[in-house]
Amino acid sequence: MIKYALACDQAHEFESWFPSSEAYETQRKRGFVTCPYCNSARVEKQIMAPSIGRAGKDAEKTTERPAAPEPRAVAMLTERERQIRAMIRAVREHVMRHSENVGRNFAEEARRIHYGEAEERAIYGEADPAEARALLEEGIDVLPLPIVPDDRN
Repeated sequence: MIKYALACDQAHEFESWFPSSEAYETQRKRGFVTCPYCNSARVEKQIMAPSIGRAGKDAEKTTERPAAPEPRAVAMLTERERQIRAMIRAVREHVMRHSENVGRNFAEEARRIHYGEAEERAIYGEADPAEARALLEEGIDVLPLPIVPDDRN
């Protein structure tokens, strides 16, 4: 995990944690890193001193622990982002409520329905990218079922 000192274009300063520098860049480019004070997505990293632990004999002699940092504000989801996630979750729940789960047999069952070998009905299940691509190449319409990021946490 990496903690970055951040500031928005309105000079509000805050900190946030990220799994990696790549994760920070991806989230920033997608507009997910926003200022907790003004909600601006124009956020940049600030200069920080690295936190390096002590090693060797000096570290063994030291019994004093550094003070815990004071809690700071972190970037949260905007109202629009919460609404989009709620819509994605509603679509997913609707499909699952009104379709049959065929699990790992999705590609096989989708073909059977497409070619008239099985009753036409709404289905969902699992398919790896190669299976989904093959279905699309055969002219069988399939769509991935969206997953809301916080559903995986």
